[in-house]
Amino acid sequence: KSLREVSAIAGRARRAGKTVVTTNGCFDLIHVGHIRSLEQAGSLGDILIVGINSDRSVRANKGASRPIVPQDERAEVVAALEPVDYVFIFNEKTPVRALGEIRPHKHVKGSGYSVDQIVEKDIVERHGGKIVLLKVVNGESTTGIIERVRQKLGRKKS
Repeated sequence: KSLREVSAIAGRARRAGKTVVTTNGCFDLIHVGHIRSLEQAGSLGDILIVGINSDRSVRANKGASRPIVPQDERAEVVAALEPVDYVFIFNEKTPVRALGEIRPHKHVKGSGYSVDQIVEKDIVERHGGKIVLLKVVNGESTTGIIERVRQKLGRKKS
């Protein structure tokens, strides 16, 4: 969906008394950490909206060698996961602007951060929402998977 569409959906859900939950990420190579985080996020409310970093946004955050999987394919995969209700793609480095439009009750992040480190905190709280930190699956990351593949293929880090 477009940001405009998910914002309208979130507005209707709020008016109906439903709890709107958001989370975001690159979701480049889906792994068990993504699945567990999305399951936990989905359990925190009635509707889960996931923001996917665009290819340009991933490059800005992760470097020129990423993403591995193009944005439309990443969005399609995440949208197909059971806990996820809606997906949108954002071009900015962070989802702050989008969250100002969606105005979630809860915005979910991994516990690898403290609440004060989360750039989305101010915009979420300004609209009455709160940040929820989830337990991170230790050792699971797309970067780690890429490195394991490189090692198995005998290639050095680029």
